Amino acid sequence: MSEALARILADAAEGRFPPPDGSTTVVAQPNARDAGVLAFTAHSVVFTDEDPGWVRETLAATPGDALAATMNPYFLSALLARTGRHMNTVDLLTAAPALPGVPEPALREIEDPEHPRVVRALKYRDEVRVWSAEGGVLILGRGVAGRWEAAIEVAEEARGHRLGERLARAARHLVPDAVVWAQQSPGNARSVRTFQAAGYRPVGSEALLTAG
Repeated sequence: MSEALARILADAAEGRFPPPDGSTTVVAQPNARDAGVLAFTAHSVVFTDEDPGWVRETLAATPGDALAATMNPYFLSALLARTGRHMNTVDLLTAAPALPGVPEPALREIEDPEHPRVVRALKYRDEVRVWSAEGGVLILGRGVAGRWEAAIEVAEEARGHRLGERLARAARHLVPDAVVWAQQSPGNARSVRTFQAAGYRPVGSEALLTAG
């Protein structure tokens, strides 16, 4: 595992960010599965096993604002082509501290390894656990650099009753660590509002490149 990336994430979760000096840090991938880009305020982190020299040369050739070069489609497309990977979107990366006690919604853990939500989650995370509630699902697992990540799903008929917020907060009670992370697509305003209402705070943006 890339200890450098894990350290950067741990610091960011506690509000200690890389210096806002406009530079880019290049570190090794935490594992063969995960590569990508993190963007903080005026500082980016590219985690890849590609040649750091190529990364910096490609960033220098990226048109537009240098501060935004790592999230520029020109650079991301070049990185995808170089690595043979794909990505879905640039996400808002958020984090929240763990909470004591028992989560509020009634949850039932799904232990079937063949369950569709478990199978899907295992493509992106390790040590996956999934719970169901009336009208929703909560997923916890280890993602980038071993961080614990939460994801939720709420059925359309259960929307409008703050179930998503309660599930997101439940993850803070269930996470076996001091911090739980979650990603939201910035365009999915409902999801962004849900996680922020549950106590998650923006840390940066993330473009996750996946293989296969």
